Amino acid sequence: MEEKYHTIPFKICQVADLDKDDRLAVEEAIRQLSLSYAPYSHFQVGAGITLDDGSVLGGSNQENASYPLCMCAERVALYHLSAFKPGGKIKTLAITAQNHDGLIERAVFPCGACRQVILEYERRQNSPIRILIYTRSGQTYIVEGATSILPFAFDESFLSKQD
Repeated sequence: MEEKYHTIPFKICQVADLDKDDRLAVEEAIRQLSLSYAPYSHFQVGAGITLDDGSVLGGSNQENASYPLCMCAERVALYHLSAFKPGGKIKTLAITAQNHDGLIERAVFPCGACRQVILEYERRQNSPIRILIYTRSGQTYIVEGATSILPFAFDESFLSKQD
C-alpha cells in the first residue's frame, strides 16, 4: 500500500498588504456581519465579492430553527451575484466570522457545501476565485481557488459518458 499526502498552498498577510479590490471584498465581508441572521448559533458570517468590473456584492449567513434550511454567507453572496449580475466574473471572495466574543482569530474557511458551490462558479467563469479569510488580528489567509481547499472535488467530468 502506498501512502500519499495532499498539501494546501496558502498565503498569510495583513489586510493592509492587499490590493484595493481585495480590501473592498474584506470590507464588504465585515459589513455583512451586521446583516447576518443568527439567533440560534450566534455565529455570524459575512462574505464580500469583488467582480472584474469593480462591483462589490455581499452575503451573510441566514439561520432557521430547522438547521438544514440555513444558508451560509458564501452561498448567499454567490447566489446574489447570479440573481443581480448574471454573468459577472468573480475576482475575490472574502469571508469573516464572529461569535459572542467578536471576530474570530482563527481562519474560518468555507464549509464543504460552500467549497463545492465556489468550485461550480469557478467552472462557470472558467477561472479560479481568490478566497480570502479575514481574522480578528487583521491576518488574512489567501488561497488561489476552490481546488486548493477542496481536494478530490466532484465536478462535471463524473457526469460524462465513459468511453
